Amino acid sequence: GTMLSNLKSIYLNGLDGYTVDVQVDVSAGIPEFDIVGLPDISIKESKERVSTAIKNSGYEFESRKIIVNLAPADIRKGGSSIDLSIAIGILISTKQITNKKDLSKIAFVGELSLDGTINYVKGILPICIEAKKIGFNEIIIPKKNEKEASIVDGIEIKCAENLKEVIGYIEQNKKIDSYKVKWEDMVIENQNYDLDFSEVKGQENAKRGLEIAAAGGHNCLLIGSPGTGKTMLAKRLVTILPDLSYDESLEITKIHSIAGILDEKNPIITRRPFRSPHHSISSTALIGGGKNPKPGEISLANYGVLFLDEFTEFNKHVIEVMRTPLEDGKITISRVNANVTYPSKFMLVASMNPCPCGYYGSEIKECKCTETMIKKYLSKVSGPLLDRIDIQVEVPQIKYEKINENNVETSAQIRERVNNARKIQIERYKNDKIYCNDSLTPSLMKKYCKMDNESNKLLEKAFNNLKLSMRAYGRIIKVARTIADLEQSEDIKSKHIAEAIQYRVLDKNYF
Repeated sequence: GTMLSNLKSIYLNGLDGYTVDVQVDVSAGIPEFDIVGLPDISIKESKERVSTAIKNSGYEFESRKIIVNLAPADIRKGGSSIDLSIAIGILISTKQITNKKDLSKIAFVGELSLDGTINYVKGILPICIEAKKIGFNEIIIPKKNEKEASIVDGIEIKCAENLKEVIGYIEQNKKIDSYKVKWEDMVIENQNYDLDFSEVKGQENAKRGLEIAAAGGHNCLLIGSPGTGKTMLAKRLVTILPDLSYDESLEITKIHSIAGILDEKNPIITRRPFRSPHHSISSTALIGGGKNPKPGEISLANYGVLFLDEFTEFNKHVIEVMRTPLEDGKITISRVNANVTYPSKFMLVASMNPCPCGYYGSEIKECKCTETMIKKYLSKVSGPLLDRIDIQVEVPQIKYEKINENNVETSAQIRERVNNARKIQIERYKNDKIYCNDSLTPSLMKKYCKMDNESNKLLEKAFNNLKLSMRAYGRIIKVARTIADLEQSEDIKSKHIAEAIQYRVLDKNYF
């Protein structure tokens, strides 16, 4: 007679997880082994892996008619992490093992080696989180993923080494290890950055600009000659960003988990990411997608920094594609059978030379560019993306006497001010669905950016003298709001406006 078994596994689409029902039917008839409901090439390999793993674990892979159906059938399920549920289903259906458990509340996730070992799976953190959301009581995952899964609460996570261990659990309730770690302990373990702001000598102005950017979540452009330390400064920006929360840490780790780039020793990301793609990057690599869609650099930089060094060298089309995710904080990639959405809440930091040769305005080397060349060069960065950048900072060449300075602030000292300014913003906007000054809309600015008479006069003067656009006008007020927050000042004063105007280098036009 026939024997049907039904196990559950989970597959991901983007960061969202869905239950897949693994139904195994074994009957008499011409021997065959078929898997339906999953039009994916990895399925052929799955058949080989499952049948060999069963044999090598000391069981028979019977020559009968075995049909495995993966439901719902209309969704394309990729990947090998369904192996474990297929193998257990076959063993139950061929009556080689007797099940003593309620399998409807257990999710099985794992790829099988030919010898029955359960292999590491990409995306285990989102898989466990989604399993909990869907309502599973427990999930069986590869032992090799235990550290990454260890910080998920509210679902029992069992980390199995091989197929035999899982069989022992189902038949005799033999214990499978679970592994728990407190997120806080992981944070303490990985707290120290290798880089620090105190290593950058001089450049007070640029450091101040980055502190304001960090405090208000503003995007930022660094302008300066080659060798002035633009890259050095940008790399250290993450060390002064506000501390990561548990939820942020989870979301970053989820994305890196799906991309398969987690470090096995420290799989939970407890620091803000810093991504620095080369200017030859393709738009797919930057925003995500591809045949098996993967998160791009803008998503890997989620809650951290995306640094575009030599901004003017990037392909114009590649830069254009970034506009929408920069506005929306997420990117949706359309595919034939489903759309995938990844978060992309990053801080953009770009760097560029002031002119084609790099030495316009330098006191050290003479600039060889004509006015026309510089205008043409600067027009490369103008337009829509530049409109999303609030802070433009000049990074000049350092005079020698600055190099021996000792009283330089550490990142920790600066980060404390940034954290305090962010707390004020989170409190202020708690009913407005925004978290930092960068996200202020014109109507919210009217409400929260009160200015005295002196400030208004100063703005008007700047507006006329510098021929500012309406957009730049709004940016100045936003940045002034952050400067006021750094000083714990309720109102925006004229000195805050004056400083904010300093960060519109390109508007003042170089001539």
